[in-house]
Amino acid sequence: VLERAGGKQKVKVLTHCNTGSLATARYGTALGVIRFLHESGKLEHAYCTETRPYNQGCRLTAFELVFEKIPATLVTDSMASYLMADKGIDAVVVGADRVIANGDTANKIGTYQLAIAAKYHGASFFVAVPFTSIDLEKKSGKEIHIEERPADELTHVGGKRIAANDIGVWNPCFDVTPACLITGLITEHGVITKAEGKDEFDVKAFVEAVNAKK
Repeated sequence: VLERAGGKQKVKVLTHCNTGSLATARYGTALGVIRFLHESGKLEHAYCTETRPYNQGCRLTAFELVFEKIPATLVTDSMASYLMADKGIDAVVVGADRVIANGDTANKIGTYQLAIAAKYHGASFFVAVPFTSIDLEKKSGKEIHIEERPADELTHVGGKRIAANDIGVWNPCFDVTPACLITGLITEHGVITKAEGKDEFDVKAFVEAVNAKK
């Protein structure tokens, strides 16, 4: 993250959904990266999205950031692009439900649009993923099945309907971010990067190299 920040001593980082100890284990994944930057004196400010429609960012990530006394600000999902333009976000760091052989990544809905916005605004985009979430059997993100969630997650708040009756609802739980938009994959065994000139990662080669050392 720091290497991609153009020599800055402190960075501004945006994260999405919840990837701390409440959702993962111990140190966390993407939130663990933010925690490490803060502990190292390298974090200027963290931003977290509310993460609609289930609000994991608002309910969980914001709590963890406040509990850890990390300087942080909560924003709505729809503010992310303007946040990057106005505040100068250096990096987006997210978690992953699944990363496949070429680096395509499935994560909480809204991740894909953050990657597109990061690319446009010159911010790096990192995925923090444990080896247990890597799937080498699939070759393309198109092979990942995306769960669709109940309509009432969008149409109701606190049990009360706020949307018009009979409106159709499309509510995918995850989206897939293509490898070409991802700067690097942060794992417990190091960072997976792309070969020069390549748009995809060779995740299999990295995993095999790690396993060969065991």
